[in-house]
Amino acid sequence: MNQELSNLSEKALMDWELVQRACNGDEEAFRVLHDKYRSKIYYLVLKIVNNPTDAEDVTIEAFGKAFKNINQYVPRYAFSSWLFKIATNNSIDYCRRKRLLQKDYEDVNGDTTARENLVTATAPDPEQQMIRDQNMQRLEQLVTTLRPQYQRLVRLRYFEELSYEEISVKLDLPMGTVKAQLFRARNMLQDLLRESTDGEFHDF
Repeated sequence: MNQELSNLSEKALMDWELVQRACNGDEEAFRVLHDKYRSKIYYLVLKIVNNPTDAEDVTIEAFGKAFKNINQYVPRYAFSSWLFKIATNNSIDYCRRKRLLQKDYEDVNGDTTARENLVTATAPDPEQQMIRDQNMQRLEQLVTTLRPQYQRLVRLRYFEELSYEEISVKLDLPMGTVKAQLFRARNMLQDLLRESTDGEFHDF
C-alpha cells in the first residue's frame, strides 16, 4: 500500500475502491457513491444557500462536477472531503451569482433599498423569499431572450463574475465596447422586465 493510501481510514479506502471502479466506467460505483453521500451533501449545501429548491439544484450540480472530474481525485485525503469541498465551493459560487443577478435586477429598476435590505437581512420571511425567488427566475428567463452577444456579456459579468478587463481580454473587445454593450444589455433587460410585469416590480 502506498503512503497516500496508508493515511486513509477503512471507510475512505472503501470509497477509493469505488472511485477506481467509477474511473473505469462502472455505473454501479457512481450510484453507490451518490447514494452514500447524497443526503450529507444536500444538508451541507442547504446550510449555505438557505433554500431547499436551490439546495437540490446545487447538490445535483456538485455531484455532476465531482463525477465528471472523478479521475482528478487523489487519495491524499478522503473522497468525502474532496466531495464536500466541491459542494461547498459550488454553493458559495451559486450565492455569489444569485447576489449579482439580484443586484442587476435592482439596478435596472433603480432600486437600491432592496439591495441594502438583502445585505443586512439575515432571515427574510417566507413571503419575501418567495418573491425574491420568483424575480430571480424571471430575470434568468429574460436573459435568455437577449441577442447572443448580450447574453454572453451578461453571463460573463454576472454568472462567471469576470471584471470588465477580463471580459475585454476574453472577447478581444475594447473596454469601452464592453461597458457600452453591457449598459445596452441592462437597458434591454429593464424594458423586458417592465413588459413582463406591466410596469410593476416586486422588491427582493
